[in-house]
Amino acid sequence: MSDRQEAAVQKTLQNLRAQRRNRFRILACIDGSEQSLVTVRFAARFSVQDNCDLIVLFVRPIDSGLQSGGLQVRLARENMLEAGFELPGVTHLKQAIDILKEEGIDVSGWPKEAQRSEAWGDPVGDNKLEFRSPEGRAVVLKLKTAPDVANGILDQYELGPYNLIITGEPSRWRGEFMAFFGSGVVQTVTTMAPCSVLVARNSLERRGFFICTDGSSRSMQAVRRAAVLADVTGEPITLFSVADSEAGKPAAEEAVANAKALLKAMKIQVADTKVAVGRPAEEIVERGSLYKVIVVTDEGRTRLQRLIRGSTATEVVRKARTSVLDVR
Repeated sequence: MSDRQEAAVQKTLQNLRAQRRNRFRILACIDGSEQSLVTVRFAARFSVQDNCDLIVLFVRPIDSGLQSGGLQVRLARENMLEAGFELPGVTHLKQAIDILKEEGIDVSGWPKEAQRSEAWGDPVGDNKLEFRSPEGRAVVLKLKTAPDVANGILDQYELGPYNLIITGEPSRWRGEFMAFFGSGVVQTVTTMAPCSVLVARNSLERRGFFICTDGSSRSMQAVRRAAVLADVTGEPITLFSVADSEAGKPAAEEAVANAKALLKAMKIQVADTKVAVGRPAEEIVERGSLYKVIVVTDEGRTRLQRLIRGSTATEVVRKARTSVLDVR
């Protein structure tokens, strides 16, 4: 590619990313299990406005034994999502379309465009099928090839950007020390993603956002952003703060009062406020278990910092019995 062509491509990508920043973009990750499809339902219920785009992602490993004869040739020439292949990932992405329809997002009449690109020398490559509504909303099915699932998800963010990544419940979660030697998909994505991450559990039938705050400026920003999402989706808001001792209870009460005042200025109603004394992660997990979503603020710590100082947000994501939104 010549320098002029490279410059033109980069300019196009910059313009595309600038356009996307003006929209609320959700990346819902599925892995082929029925349980993982809860991410699609959450994404649909969060995408209530026309300025929301929803991308459903399935990451498959490089070359799953597909390099054989005529199939390899067809894979190299056709988009799997359009050609009718019933291979891993394709069927599950098509299931996502049915779920979106159940949730009120019917893309069957929207114009669509299929694209395929080379990736990692794999015969399948990356495939996507984009549906676009008359109002400009995009729903995209993406079959991505990557060396491993976590890196595939994080690489997809770089093609975004996204405001929110939704993953399923973690199958395993290592301690901070052992995580240096490898961690599961959800743990890697939750700790490494540049944007907010929702770890989705089967809590869709519950009500309310349980928004936690410690009074810091970082936490107040998280309160503001989470409250907007709760308000748009019609979920009642409970504000919560934990003091580690009775002496710290007035500061926790002040944190909740300040958060409530902030939301009042934004004309967002707060249904309830709560304060507790104890270990923050334990109190948040126990008291937030009956809500649809627990909201915590990511501390922005590196793995080494988390190993030394710990992380309330990470501990809540790991131990919670309901869905957790880790806000960045």
